[in-house]
Amino acid sequence: MDDDATVCHALSVFLESSGYSVRSFLSAEAFLEETEDAAEGVILLDQRMKGMSGLELQAELARRGVALPIIFITGHGDVQMSVKAIKAGAIDFLEKPFNNEDLLASIREAFARADDSKKDHHLFAECRQCHSNLTPREQEVMQHIVDGMSNRHVAELLNVSDRTIEVHRSRAMKKMRAESIPDLVRKCAMCLKDNL
Repeated sequence: MDDDATVCHALSVFLESSGYSVRSFLSAEAFLEETEDAAEGVILLDQRMKGMSGLELQAELARRGVALPIIFITGHGDVQMSVKAIKAGAIDFLEKPFNNEDLLASIREAFARADDSKKDHHLFAECRQCHSNLTPREQEVMQHIVDGMSNRHVAELLNVSDRTIEVHRSRAMKKMRAESIPDLVRKCAMCLKDNL
């Protein structure tokens, strides 16, 4: 997205020749009007445009919950501006004129991060679903195990037999689809992260 039609056209031709599908917009407002439900892709965004700036668009997309990766391109950048963009989640901040290989590397990184984000989201939802299937006692035992306590110590704490704890632990691991204690710790941390 750039308010210079020549830059938009040149970038579109280059990216299409590199195997990417491209949609160009001359303003942030035009992008927002046409892509309300944009779920996939990478945004190449000029910082200085007529109307809404690139940083303002980035903030608006965050407000709307749109998590598309953003790569800033600008001929008018400075360190403070690039730091602000990166802190707000931008993948890269390239100053014009930039090397085409640097741009392609940033785009590949953006798509890789988007894929990782989708995987994390899927794993988070799966962990939450598994956690919801635990009984309160299984949750309690699992939390003590995740905190590093041995079966014997958990049994003493809860005033039950070691065998009872083994059963609860085994059921919790099976319901959480955990293959090991470290896997259980990772999944437990992930499914509870929004409660921290």
